[in-house]
Amino acid sequence: MTNHLNVVGHPLPKVDAWDKVTGQTRFADDLVLPRTLYCKLLRSPWPHARIRGIDPHQAQALPGVFAVITGHDLPVKYGILPVSQDEEALALEKVRYVGDPVAAVAAADEQTAEEALNLIEVDYEPLPAIMSIEEALKRSDVPIHDYGDNRNVHKQVSLEFGDVDGGFAQADYVREDMFYFEGNTHLPLEQHSSMATFGPDGKLTIWSSTQTPHYLHRALEKTLGIPRAHIRVIATPNGGGFGGKSDPFNHEIIVCKLAIQTGRPVKITLTREEVFYAHRGRHPVLMWIKTGVKNDGRITAMDFKSFLDGGGYGSYGVASTYYTGALQTVTYDVPAYRFRGLRVFTNKPPCGPKRGHGTPQPRFALEVHLDKIAHDLGLDPYAMRRAHIVPDDSMTINQLHVTTNGLGQCLDAVVKASGWAEKRKPESAWRTTHTEQGEAARTLTSERGAGNATARPGAEKQPYSLPSPATRPRGIGLAGSSYISGAGLPIYWNNMPHSGVQIKIDRGGGVAVFCGSTDIGQGSDSVLAYIVAELLGIEPKDIRVITADTDLTPVDLGSYSSRVTLMTGNAAIEAATKLRKILFEVAAEKLRVPPESLSAKNRLITCEDDENRVLPFVEVVQMAEARHGTLGAVGSYTPAITHGKYKGSGVGPTPAYSYSACIAEITCDPETGEYTVDKLTLAHDTGKAINPLLVIGQVEGSAYMGLGEIMMEEQVFRKGLHKIPSMLDYKSPTTLETPEMSTILVETLDPNGPFGAKESGQGPLLPVIPAIANAIYDALGVRIDEVPATPEKILKALELKARHEEPRIGPKRIPDYAFPPPLKVPPLPLKVKEASPLVTR
Repeated sequence: MTNHLNVVGHPLPKVDAWDKVTGQTRFADDLVLPRTLYCKLLRSPWPHARIRGIDPHQAQALPGVFAVITGHDLPVKYGILPVSQDEEALALEKVRYVGDPVAAVAAADEQTAEEALNLIEVDYEPLPAIMSIEEALKRSDVPIHDYGDNRNVHKQVSLEFGDVDGGFAQADYVREDMFYFEGNTHLPLEQHSSMATFGPDGKLTIWSSTQTPHYLHRALEKTLGIPRAHIRVIATPNGGGFGGKSDPFNHEIIVCKLAIQTGRPVKITLTREEVFYAHRGRHPVLMWIKTGVKNDGRITAMDFKSFLDGGGYGSYGVASTYYTGALQTVTYDVPAYRFRGLRVFTNKPPCGPKRGHGTPQPRFALEVHLDKIAHDLGLDPYAMRRAHIVPDDSMTINQLHVTTNGLGQCLDAVVKASGWAEKRKPESAWRTTHTEQGEAARTLTSERGAGNATARPGAEKQPYSLPSPATRPRGIGLAGSSYISGAGLPIYWNNMPHSGVQIKIDRGGGVAVFCGSTDIGQGSDSVLAYIVAELLGIEPKDIRVITADTDLTPVDLGSYSSRVTLMTGNAAIEAATKLRKILFEVAAEKLRVPPESLSAKNRLITCEDDENRVLPFVEVVQMAEARHGTLGAVGSYTPAITHGKYKGSGVGPTPAYSYSACIAEITCDPETGEYTVDKLTLAHDTGKAINPLLVIGQVEGSAYMGLGEIMMEEQVFRKGLHKIPSMLDYKSPTTLETPEMSTILVETLDPNGPFGAKESGQGPLLPVIPAIANAIYDALGVRIDEVPATPEKILKALELKARHEEPRIGPKRIPDYAFPPPLKVPPLPLKVKEASPLVTR
C-alpha cells in the first residue's frame, strides 16, 4: 500500500493552516451568543478543609447576578476513570487543594461575577494539609478521601514477571539507584474555555476546549441527569492541550448547569492562575531501580518501585501508576521484572496525563541508570543499548506484544549524525570551550572529567578537580525510549470500536469526512484528509473535515495516548476503501477494464495498463450515484491486541510501539552551574510518516517540552500555596534556550498502522530529558538524579566533588512502605489475534 503514494508521505500544508495563519480559526473564547452570561468560580483558599456552610444570599442580591450555585446543586460525583469517580463539580463537604471550587456565579459580565464572588460567605474548618508523598504515607489519621487501597494510598500495584531473584543471582553486576522527578504542568497557550446553552426543546449544547468530547458527553449525562441523546458536545479547536484538557472538568459541568438554570448561554474562560489549579499535569514521582546485568550489559533482572504524588483527586491516576512500570520492558530485553508502585492523594491540584503520560519519569530513571551501568562496566552507552534491543514480533516478559522496533535504527542514526564516537574521545577538540576576556573560542584540549566512558567500575566516585574559570566543558549524552500508539483498551470496558469515520461524496466531487477526533494542533484533521485523498485520488483541499461534534460525527474516544493517527487513520482507510471499490467498479465497467487495473490520482481514475483509458473523478462519482444512490460509507477501528489477563494488564498494550533516540550536546559553566543545550540530534521511529513535515514538527515540539522539564519547569508549593501560578514566574524555555535540532525519521512500516504509521506526538519527548542529564555527567562528572537539573543543583554537586564526596544530587531514600506480595504472572506465549470483521451500516 505504501508504493507510488501521491499524498501520503509528502510534506503538505495542514488543512487548517490558512485559517490559523489568517486568524479565522475560532477558539472557544472567541465564541459569543446573544444574551450570554459570564461565569466565575469561587475557589478555596485552604488546601484541606471541611465546608461548614455557604451563604450566597448577598451575591444573589447583587444587580446583574442571574444565578449562584453550590455543591448541593451538583451533588453527583464523576471522574474520567470508572474506578475513580471522586470529583464534584463544586465541593460539597470539603475542599482538597487551594483552588478547589466551592461556588459559581453567572452574571451579566465578568466584573459583576467577580464582585459577587466576594459576597459569598464560606465557613471553613481547616484540616491538616498533606503536601508530600512521605506525609501522605505517615498521616493515616488525616484521610483526604474515604476510598483507596490504603488510607491516603489511592492505588498500589505489586507485580512480578519471571524469576527476578534468580536473575539477580545470575548477574555479574548489580546496581541500585534512586531518582526524583518533580511535577510540572502543560502550559498551553490557550486557557480552558467553555460555553453552554439550553434550548426550549430541552436540549443542551456545549462548546469546549476539550480533548475528549466523548468522555465529556458521558460525564454530563451522569452529573446533570440528562440523556446523552439530548446533549451535544462540540470540541472547539484547541490552542494546545498536551493532555491537560483530557479530563471532564468542573467548569464544563458548571456552565451547563447554569445554562439550564438561567435559560441563557453561559460562558467561562479560566484565568491563567486557574489553569494552574485545573492542572492534571505531570506527577511528581520518586523512583528506585535495581538492575542486574552481565559484563556485556545484558540485563538479567530488574526491580522497579515508583511513588506518585497524585494531588487531590483521582483523574487518570490509576492508569498513571501502572504506566510508571509498564514500558520499561519494550526497549531493551528484560527477562525478569518486578514492579511495585503506588499513588498517594495529597492536598495539591490533581495530577493527570501530560505528554507521555506516566512514562517520562521512569524513562528518565531507567536511561540514566543504564548510563551509570555502562560507565561502571566500561561500555559505550550506545553499544550497550544497541546490543540488547527487544526484537520485532516478540512478547515481553510483562506480556506486551512488540510488532516493529525501530530503536536500533534510531540509535544508529543519531550516533552517526552527531559524531558521537569522535566527540566522546578525551582528546577531542570538541570537548572544551575556552574563554578569553569574556569571549568564547574553541581550542584543543587533552583533558576530560570523570565522565570518561572507558572508566572501569567505581569511576563515578573518583575525585574531580573543578575546571578553571576559563574553560567551559562540553558533554554529550544519549538515551532511547518507547511509547504507545494509542491505548489498546478503552477507558471504560466495552466491545465497541475505538474510532469511527463516515465519508460522504456529493455529485460535484466534494468529499466530507466526519470523525469524532479533536485536532489539538497536532494535525489530526489533516491526517484524515491526506489518507482519504490518497485512496480516492483527489487533493486534500477537495476534502472538508468535520470533527468532534457528538451530534454529527461518529464516536472517537479522544485525542490522548497518541492514538488518533493510528486509530482514526485505520477507520478512514476502511471507509475510503469501500467508496473506492464502488467507484472503481463503475469506472471499470465504463472503461471495459478489470477494476484491479485501475488507480486513482490527480482527480482521475486511470487504467494502469492503458493511460488513455481515464475518467475524471467527478464523472465517476456521478455515474456511481446514478447507480447506487447517495454515496457514503463508514469505517471503524478496534485494536486487535494480544495482552495479559492479570489485573492492570490493560495499561501498556498498544497496536504499535514507537521508538525514539536522542543525543544531547551541552556546554557547562562550572562557576555558575549554568549550562546551555547546544544541539539535540533526534531520531524517531514513526512507522510511516503520513506527512514528514508534520512529524518533524511533532518530534521537535516534544523535544522542546522535554527541554523545559529537564532545565527549569516545576510545579512547587509552599504552605499549601502554588508558588508560581503564572507565566511570569513559571519558567519555560524561550527561543533563546531552544537549541539547534536535527531530526531523522525512521520508517519501519508497522503492520497495524495506516500505511504503516505509528505515533509521533508524545514519544519523542521521553529520551530528551535523560540525554541531557547524561550529558551533564559527561561534561562535569556530576550526577543530577532529579528533575529539573538546575544550576543550583549542579553547583552543589560540584562542591561535593571538590570535597571528595559523592558528586550526586538526588533522593537518598524511599519510603519504607510494605507493598503486598507481588502477583506472580506466568509468561504469555505470542499468539496474535485476528482483527474482528467490521460491518458497514
